[in-house]
Amino acid sequence: MNKILYIFLFFFSFSSFSQDATNILKKSEEKIRGIKSSYVEMAITIVRPKWKKEMTLKGWSVGEDYFSSVVLTPVKEKGTVFLKRENEVWNYVPSIERTIKLPPSMMMQNWMGTDFTNDDLVQRSSISDDYTNTIIGNEEIDGYDCWIIELIPNEDAPVVWGKLVMWIDKTDYMQLKTEFYDEYEDMVSVMTSNQIKDFNGKKLPSIIEYVPLDEDGNKTIIERLVWQFDLDINQRYFLPSYMKNLR
Repeated sequence: MNKILYIFLFFFSFSSFSQDATNILKKSEEKIRGIKSSYVEMAITIVRPKWKKEMTLKGWSVGEDYFSSVVLTPVKEKGTVFLKRENEVWNYVPSIERTIKLPPSMMMQNWMGTDFTNDDLVQRSSISDDYTNTIIGNEEIDGYDCWIIELIPNEDAPVVWGKLVMWIDKTDYMQLKTEFYDEYEDMVSVMTSNQIKDFNGKKLPSIIEYVPLDEDGNKTIIERLVWQFDLDINQRYFLPSYMKNLR
């Protein structure tokens, strides 16, 4: 009887532990997106061994299904727009004045020379829904006590990573570090977040640094300059026919 009780308690505790990890991730995602919407202005620096490129953009999102962004600088890319509308992804190219629907084959291409893909930019994947999540430990990062959560993709999930390991702080649910692994469970890149600031009443990292481990000297740095949440956003911003009008 004691053995049966022990086994029951073990599986009950394991299930609760896994559920806690999913709840943590959902709270963390909601904090980044806002309850209904968000607006962001950011600077992006692309670093390579022999050159550096800087650009700025702004973007709007509503829930998980709608996201649009427009490039402000440099002049060469100014006015380039990316739009995620439910399961569709669109790109407006001002130099040829064309709006293009991106096929799935283009989603893993690098976005405008950064280390991020088109899929990363439009936030196509939901980490709390597409992965099975488990808390595997605890660790302090920059003075913040964090859960370490392992994310294993579900069999039918539209994701490319074989595994993610994420550090989320226990007080404000900030995502402070993420390790990305391929299908062979080799770590291929690391993303870290720092310089915590208050954005519209939320405590969040202002700097994100993404480093691909197989390309020495390469990294992409994102600095959030403005970040606002739960605004009334014009629904036209998420229409393909309106993309050329975003400024």
